[in-house]
Parts: sequence; C-alpha cells; structure tokens
Amino acid sequence: MRLKDRIILVTGSTTGIGEHMARRFVAEGAKVILHGRNAERGAALVAELGADNAAFCQGDLGDVTYPEQLAQDALAVHGRIDGLVNNAGLVTRNKIEETDAEFFDRIIGVNARAPLLLIRALLPALKKSEGSVLNIGSILAWCGQENLVAYSMSKGALMTMTRNLADSQARHKVRFNQLNVGWTLTENEYHVKIADGLPENWPDKLPEHAAPSGKLMGPEDIATAAVYWVSPESAPVSGSVLEIEQYPVIGRFPNFEGEDAV
Repeated sequence: MRLKDRIILVTGSTTGIGEHMARRFVAEGAKVILHGRNAERGAALVAELGADNAAFCQGDLGDVTYPEQLAQDALAVHGRIDGLVNNAGLVTRNKIEETDAEFFDRIIGVNARAPLLLIRALLPALKKSEGSVLNIGSILAWCGQENLVAYSMSKGALMTMTRNLADSQARHKVRFNQLNVGWTLTENEYHVKIADGLPENWPDKLPEHAAPSGKLMGPEDIATAAVYWVSPESAPVSGSVLEIEQYPVIGRFPNFEGEDAV
C-alpha cells in the first residue's frame, strides 16, 4: 500500500475528483479526512469507506474564518496531518462583462484564498510530519476561456502560490506540488453540458481535437496521478506543476496530415 497509515485531508471530497481521490487514497492504505458543504453526502461517503478510514468536516471555504476551523477539526481527528489536497473549487462561469467585484471575490475566496489560509493553519503540523501539499489546479491557469476569466485567474494564483511556498518551505521539508487538470468528465461536468443544450450522449460525440484519445479523462485518472504526489514516492520533488491533459500546452491540437494539414 503506497499510502499506508498516512493522514490526508482532501477538500471538496464529497463529489467529483475529490471523492475519487478519497476512495483511492483509502484503497492505498490512507486515512482520509473528507470535507464538503453537504452533510448527507459526507456521511454517506464515511459509511462507504468505514469510520476507521474516514471522517467528515462540513463547512464553506468561502467563509474567511472557516479554513482555520477546518484545520482545527482535521487535526482533532488523528492528531496529525501528513498530506493536504486543496481540491475544492468553484467553476462558476462568467464573461468579463458579467464579472463584478462580488462574483470575483467569491471565486478568488474559495479557489485561492482558502488554500492559502488552510496551508497557513496546518503549516506547523505539516512541518512536524514533513508532509506534502497537493494543489488541484487547471489547465486554464495558463489562459483560460472567455467565460472563465475569474476562474482562470484564481488557478493562476494557486500555481504561483505552489511554487512560492515550495521555495520558502523547502528547508522545513514540506513539499508543495500542483496538478493542472484538463477537461475531465465528472458528474457535474456532464450535467453542465446537458444544461448547455448538448445531448445526453455528448461524451461519445466529442471532436478529435477535444479528446485525441477518443474519450475525456475521468476523475479516477486524476486520483491515480494524485497518489504519487501525496506519497513519499515523489519526495523530494517540490514546486512542480504538472499538466494532466491529453495534449501539450504549447501545440494544443494533434498534428494533421493530408488534406487537413496546415
């Protein structure tokens, strides 16, 4: 087991990528501290994983006071933290014309401020355990799309924080790395596209440039990658930002030959 007896807090872990990470971490021997806003989902996942393997903390990371409370609650479970995964995030869409101060502050508060405050609160414990922090970013940190300007900015800030803290905390043997995740077929993403007017079988009708492999990545793929970065296997690497995507950031689309060549 690659994560045997490690205590890992995963924010936003009652749905999507976070939920899959929690399951995979437990399968690898970890004890996870789940977090989310929905108590019913949290309780159901604890029941599935087993009370010996999982605990749940409920709260809204948009509340400026909550990261400190979450840190206290998480430490109270086992008395230590070996790993933190900052996974929770808002992907609310808005173009710049619709992005007012209130909207911007909410996105930045959850996606960038909360990870900073949570790390700050847990840093003494992470120093003691020589722990690892994994931030879940997005490929959109590099530029983003028109209707995700605030989201893209928040993930760019997260990326800079990852490298900054990796540098400043290296002497304490606390590691910071980030996964910039590409288009992933979570349950939420499926329903978002349905609401946009796509048919129920839209994941099977993707153009080649959107998914060169023939399908979108699943949350289980991200969970598989995350295991390495929260485990001692990835030590002593720190400050890395890895794109989990089907094509490179530079040269996004696959090469074409024949009549489609440009």
